[in-house]
Amino acid sequence: MIHTETKSIQIDRPAEDTYAFLADPTTMPQWAIHNVRSIRPVENGRWEMETPRGKGFLIPHYAEQNGILDHEFIDAGEGRWIVAARVVPIAESASVYMITLTKPEAMPLEFFEKGMQLMDEELAALKACVEAL
Repeated sequence: MIHTETKSIQIDRPAEDTYAFLADPTTMPQWAIHNVRSIRPVENGRWEMETPRGKGFLIPHYAEQNGILDHEFIDAGEGRWIVAARVVPIAESASVYMITLTKPEAMPLEFFEKGMQLMDEELAALKACVEAL
């Protein structure tokens, strides 16, 4: 059975600001506090990350005109995550960030559920970072 979860958070900044922050992978250690320790660009538009589980990779599939921040996250232990994400304008000075995560096949369901709890903390950190701009 496929398990997914969609999370969202309202950010009191214009969508353009929220998108610009999220589209810069170097900001990830500031807000992805449980999953990304450091990140650096490597070849072919990929980014190499240090995670609590070892080396991982981010492969962006962004489309700014639509607020799309889709990406693949390749984790050393858990495999490939396909992630759909969007920034949606809801007012001139506010936006919503939405992210849908699908549990990798090799990951036990209880680990996925725990990760989704940690994602709530990461989204709160994201909100604080963007609103402080």
